Amino acid sequence: MKSRRKALVALVVSLGLLATATPPASAATTAIPEPDQDAFYQPAPGYESKTPGTVLKKRAVTVTGLGIPLPVKAFQLQSRSTDAKNRPVTIVSTVIVPLTPYLGQRPLLSYQPATDSLGDQCNPSYTLRTGLEKEIPLLALGLVKGWAVVVTDYQGPRDAYGAGRMEGQAVLDGIRATLATPEAGLSSRTKVGIWGYSGGGLASGWAAELQPTYAPELNLVGVASGGTPADLAAAGRQMDGGPFAGLFLAAAIGVTREYPELLTIFNAKGKQLIAAMDDLCVTEEALYAFHSVKQYSDSPDPLAEPIARQVLTINKMGANAPKAPVYLYHSKFDELIPWAVGKAVNDAWCAKGTKVAFSTDYASEHNILAVTGAPAAVAYLNARFLGFTAPSTC
Repeated sequence: MKSRRKALVALVVSLGLLATATPPASAATTAIPEPDQDAFYQPAPGYESKTPGTVLKKRAVTVTGLGIPLPVKAFQLQSRSTDAKNRPVTIVSTVIVPLTPYLGQRPLLSYQPATDSLGDQCNPSYTLRTGLEKEIPLLALGLVKGWAVVVTDYQGPRDAYGAGRMEGQAVLDGIRATLATPEAGLSSRTKVGIWGYSGGGLASGWAAELQPTYAPELNLVGVASGGTPADLAAAGRQMDGGPFAGLFLAAAIGVTREYPELLTIFNAKGKQLIAAMDDLCVTEEALYAFHSVKQYSDSPDPLAEPIARQVLTINKMGANAPKAPVYLYHSKFDELIPWAVGKAVNDAWCAKGTKVAFSTDYASEHNILAVTGAPAAVAYLNARFLGFTAPSTC
């Protein structure tokens, strides 16, 4: 027990250091061009005719944490994916493979950080190279176990934060591309796990729900999703007008990038908001704390508008069910995503036959559980990789 507590304390401390550290100005941020200035991100000619998951470009990169290169080999892939309206797009994934050997077939973890941002400079393919990715201590929990890890810019080329279908399909295509790349040392039968919390849980949950129909060939053996925003309307109503309102407003804008028909809900002030938040990262969204979406619409209840209800229903989890077993963990006192949202998607998936283990934490809130809930998520995925029977609370 002492060693487990020590490991958890070390994880909390390292995550705190990453959250507060400012990389040297002469480091990667000046040497590495932002995605909109980097030719690698430009879609490869003819990508539209390729099948989802096809690798289009490839390059070796260095992944850093606090400016220190990690003992891994890493490369980035551009691959073909599908947006929320079934149109072809390209995505970029960062693949990280430990240099240490693995006994047996090395599994693959698809890790989704909570990007929650509207600018391409906030995406993990950039932040992992510049030392700005705050969730490196979490994804490193997979690396130290010898797992290969893929981190995809799951919001897609338009940085559509909040658009679940775009995000889930991007996650699955990032996995496909990784398995098809010889440098990863994996195969089509590699055991795959998916993990994410909060905004990363949104992408992970959607990937789990879409996998049986969108990427049925994947050997997906387990999913861990925490603080899952399975119902954007409920999460939005909880955050709107409060200290985390900026997150909700950014998500509202992000969803319009896949569903531009929502723009009709915004008034002139709302159009100004869209321009002002155009490329903000999650920390900058805090500038809009205590704002309300009602300030930016002429509707007394923008979320109740018919077009909003339609899009929010399309992007609500639970209509379909994952085939792989799922571990859901949620704080009872979550101030961003109501606990009832996590419980509702658990109930929906259970009713459709998914083997779900649902854990309610009574000693945390949203941000704390992102860290304290990580060891259990890793243990759950490790057990799936080892072939143990998945537990269920259904």
